[in-house]
Amino acid sequence: MSCTALLRRLPRVAVRARSLLPVTTTTRSLSDEVDFYTGFKTEDVVLRREERQAEIKEQYPDVGKLERFGRYVAAILPKYVQDVRITSSQELEILIHPEGIIPVMGMLRDHTNAQFKSLMEITAVDVPSREYRFELIYCLLSHHYNSRCIVKTYTDELTPVDSLTPIYKAADWGEREVWDMYGVYFAGHPDLRRILTDYGFQGHPQRKDFPLTGYTEVRYDNELGRIVYEPVEVAQEFRRFELDTPWELFPKHRETPAHLLEQGEEEVKEEK
Repeated sequence: MSCTALLRRLPRVAVRARSLLPVTTTTRSLSDEVDFYTGFKTEDVVLRREERQAEIKEQYPDVGKLERFGRYVAAILPKYVQDVRITSSQELEILIHPEGIIPVMGMLRDHTNAQFKSLMEITAVDVPSREYRFELIYCLLSHHYNSRCIVKTYTDELTPVDSLTPIYKAADWGEREVWDMYGVYFAGHPDLRRILTDYGFQGHPQRKDFPLTGYTEVRYDNELGRIVYEPVEVAQEFRRFELDTPWELFPKHRETPAHLLEQGEEEVKEEK
């Protein structure tokens, strides 16, 4: 019987035999392959840099390789990639069209020279003055190359965005949080429910047009024996905002009024 047949019949022995083989580990960084960009006109891709507010002494990660990778992604996916830039914190940002979420994220996850297998975070920014007021932000991490990447896209209140749950299982709760806080609808999500607010909550708290006091307040009713939701009633004293604090922050250094000084001088004269 050959060794191959023996290993097939005895899978445990095969695992032990393979574990005894010497393992060589090499440290890699993003885009280490020499012929990675061969055949792609990456020089034609415009890559913008944000103005750095402070001088960064240590070049980590390798910004040059991040730039080359960003140009490569823009070159192979010109239909979806609208802009590529290096932020002031030396991070790669890829700005894409909303229809390109699945193709671009799938490429970043499965490409041999990317392997961004981990979706670290999903968040959003609300800018009401824009035509597409919501900016969606996806933070990716490649354990294989020890690199990070930020993908941004945009939408409005009515346009749904494709869910990333078929590609990243971690997108489940992240998309639910964005839906709860901002009201961005994710098409194809298996269970798009609120995750931070209560059942029956009205509105989305992180929107800029959402009032700070909210629409309802909660209290416990002793007669009904349950929690009661009522419209917010703000008392008049809470509507008045004064810039001066009513508390004395430095009582030892406060200035004494003139009439108190005169009164004190008169009392000293009477004692004498």
